[in-house]
Amino acid sequence: MRQDGLKNSILMHVQAQEPAAEHAKRRLDRAKPFRLVKHVAVSSLLVIVVSTALLSSFLSNRAKKILLAKSEQYAFLVAENLNHQVFYWFTIPTLIAEGKIRLRRKNQYELLDKVVRNTIHGFAIERVDIYDPQQILTYSTEQEQIGSKGKLGERFERAFRGESFSVMEGRDRSILGISWHEGPTKLKTYFPMWAERPLSWKRGKVLGVFEITQDVTADYENIRRFQLIIFSSIMICVGVIFAALLTIVHRAERILEARARERRRLEEELHQAERLAALGEMIAGISHEIKNPLGIIRSTAELMEKRAADERQQKLSSIIVEEATRLNNIVTEFMDFARPKTLQPSECRVEDLLDRNLEVLQAECQRRGIEVERDYRTGDYTLESDPNLLYRAFLNLFSNAIQAMNGGGTLRVSTSLVMLDGRSGPWLEVRIEDSGAGIPEEIRHKIFNPFFTTRERGTGLGLPIVQTIIQSHHGSVALEPGSRGGTVAVVRLPLHQPKAEERE
Repeated sequence: MRQDGLKNSILMHVQAQEPAAEHAKRRLDRAKPFRLVKHVAVSSLLVIVVSTALLSSFLSNRAKKILLAKSEQYAFLVAENLNHQVFYWFTIPTLIAEGKIRLRRKNQYELLDKVVRNTIHGFAIERVDIYDPQQILTYSTEQEQIGSKGKLGERFERAFRGESFSVMEGRDRSILGISWHEGPTKLKTYFPMWAERPLSWKRGKVLGVFEITQDVTADYENIRRFQLIIFSSIMICVGVIFAALLTIVHRAERILEARARERRRLEEELHQAERLAALGEMIAGISHEIKNPLGIIRSTAELMEKRAADERQQKLSSIIVEEATRLNNIVTEFMDFARPKTLQPSECRVEDLLDRNLEVLQAECQRRGIEVERDYRTGDYTLESDPNLLYRAFLNLFSNAIQAMNGGGTLRVSTSLVMLDGRSGPWLEVRIEDSGAGIPEEIRHKIFNPFFTTRERGTGLGLPIVQTIIQSHHGSVALEPGSRGGTVAVVRLPLHQPKAEERE
């Protein structure tokens, strides 16, 4: 009863610490990792598209302004030359010959048409219209509308006041900075028609208004192609840069995830170490207080057994001795768990230790109907370790494997040399595999927790003691599903223990 009370008190202490650990673990599991690739990809893509559209729009608008200025200067030059030619080759000769200008007369119209067409010949001019001061269309290269009232409105008023300007006509649309015109695009230039003063830079009276129409559809189509080339080129170049950036970010994310996993692992190990240190102090104190009176109880019971007057008293005394011995073994296990393991390394071969264990457990294996298979593939080597501690660790692993096979089975023991990475030398790997029922997945993460056991009379310290011994040798131990449905204990040990400066 006393040993059960001791174990229960320690278990209560452990369980009191479990909720905090479980809560921390659930909090880490619920935390969503920062997806660096997703954020960089989305933000970079938006920046690239918006920047490309803005740059393409800026370049195309700049090209349009240059085209407009060039076409406008071109039209002004044509208009000024046209005004000069019409005045000197039509207006003055007609006034001298006929005294009055009447474009309804065929000869006058033909003369003006000849002068206009000769002047604009070779220029990219689609149409020329001339309006009189009453905004009547008096001349046009397209005769159908001659004599009609113009509907220029403010454009006519501005030009008649002596202002020269141009207006672009056409439906302009754009998407992501790429613009285009629907239908033909016309540039109409309005220029005052004035009477020229010979040998003077001053202009005379405004006689009418020129409306010069240019078809700039082809020029705008060239600008659209230029815009598409710019947009495509920038997208291709930036796409290559974006792909390289994603590659770098993918690598950075993998590094961050690896560091996060390592940080969580170290936090868990630190938490485990702090908990075990507290448990170790408590267990050491309790075990020390129990061991001395327990020794007195056992020796007294042994003395009573020898001096018993009848068989009943002798039986009761033997029960006390047996239970005191079992409690002493439990306390010894507690102290082994709490006491730091000080290595006394020497050169040895693990196969010899394994054979010693199997020899001790041979009778138990035969009783349970368990067949032992050995597969040693390490060759000629020596291991720097503490043979006594390793012997105890392997004995615990063998005991667990044997107890897992109640109805008989096969215990397979194998050794080999493995390379964990390319920077260090080979490690010794020991695999102890049973053909039992295996470890349920839901408790696999708890098997190395102190005092966790699935047996009714177990202390739950066997595997933690094994882990402590193996880790004191700078090795590792893990329990994995076996190839035959059972469990395999995998122990990896370095052939040489690191020096003090290497550990630092």
